[in-house]
Amino acid sequence: MNIKHQKTRQVLELFEKISAIPRCSKHEEKIGAFLLDWAGKNGLKARKDRVGNVLILVPASPGYEKSPTVVIQGHMDMVCEKTADSPHDFAKDPIRFVFEGEWLKADHTTLGADNGIALAMAMVLALDKSAVHPPLELLFTIDEETGLTGANALQGDFIAGKILLNVDSEDEGVFTVGCAGGRDTHISLPVRYEDAPEGFVMARVKAGGMTGGHSGVNINEERANAIRVLARVLAQVRRQHDARLADISGGTAHNAIPRDAWADIFIPRDSFKAVEKLVAEMEQVCKSEFRKTDPGLKLSAELQLETMGKRPLNTADSGRILDLLIALPHGVAAMSTEMKGLVETSNNEASVRIANSKLEIVTSQRSSVMSRLNALTWRVEAAARLAGADAVSGDGYPAWQPNLQSPLLARCKEVYRRLFGREAHVEAIHAGLECGIIGDKKEGMDMISFGPTLKNPHSPDEKIHVESIGKVWDFMVELLKSLK
Repeated sequence: MNIKHQKTRQVLELFEKISAIPRCSKHEEKIGAFLLDWAGKNGLKARKDRVGNVLILVPASPGYEKSPTVVIQGHMDMVCEKTADSPHDFAKDPIRFVFEGEWLKADHTTLGADNGIALAMAMVLALDKSAVHPPLELLFTIDEETGLTGANALQGDFIAGKILLNVDSEDEGVFTVGCAGGRDTHISLPVRYEDAPEGFVMARVKAGGMTGGHSGVNINEERANAIRVLARVLAQVRRQHDARLADISGGTAHNAIPRDAWADIFIPRDSFKAVEKLVAEMEQVCKSEFRKTDPGLKLSAELQLETMGKRPLNTADSGRILDLLIALPHGVAAMSTEMKGLVETSNNEASVRIANSKLEIVTSQRSSVMSRLNALTWRVEAAARLAGADAVSGDGYPAWQPNLQSPLLARCKEVYRRLFGREAHVEAIHAGLECGIIGDKKEGMDMISFGPTLKNPHSPDEKIHVESIGKVWDFMVELLKSLK
């Protein structure tokens, strides 16, 4: 691809180096070490806190020494998702870039532009002698994607600045000034096994090829959830046949809509052809329902000649599990009455699996109204208890309430208008951002979030609009120049 914007080329070159370093959530050790080493080699002071957050100090440009310190913030980790046929090993393999027209994506994996592109942009800026700016603090946090661990553990005195630019939004020309709070719930249900009746065989039912996506950004698009599709199919099979669940697995991350799921079931041998036909019929039904959002949806039933030592659950537990998976809420629960088009409250039925004789389910609730977040969490917990399961919900993270009178917002709007001759759009989002937590820890912090245009984060279809990187760069440089 011919990239004309010089800084875009530099950002992508550095982003490719970052993308060669393993950085799945909760495994940021190597990227943290890389950042500290990079700072040292370039004569910049840097430090790491007790959980692994990294702070790099960039001196002010001449004439800006007395300007207020600006924090440029992003997170080190990425959601590690891949297609079912990808051999990629996130623990060692570099992310492979693929250019498609105006877009950059990865080869059958998440790209990690969420949020590696923020790291690359901040690092290029730190070494750019042509850019003038106040003192900068580059704050790179850990484990944003699976619980905002780094932001939650951040000590208020780790940073000095009270102006924060979060480069983790996903539409160029949009300023984000608020976000949802969130909380995860972990459900656990002991299961009981028994021997398979005489003449029973094991079949694997698969639900796959779904679009998936970000459980905050894409939750309003009515995309198929593979776990729910699978549970629905299995419930239909049990209505017509003596089917007993042996194993089930689906979903990988609390903030990703599940794309693939499978279950092993025991059924009478002479029922397999009928089950196979029923699953094929359900595939057509689901493909019709989700034809707009999930054109790649696939369902299948495959006879397993080797049971791999598996035994079926008893009939009661099989039914209890499917009832719970169907009863748990998923999708939009309420739309905002304050901001048109904004999802206020939602739930993501994120993952399911059986391990150590226990069914384990993770759900992820979001809301910009904390009382509604509590109410939806209680609903999830109640459904779990009715099934005889234990449910434990985390503390979660707070919503970031919009401040439309923010001086930083006014400055950003003025700079954007002057630079591009049009108005930027101001919004709150249903996804979670670290701004709410950081602002809660640092009194008086004025914050805004922006970033290049990114589509389908948290899925192998993630892609970034290359031209938008240069536009965000130009805006950020001009904004910093104006903060003298």
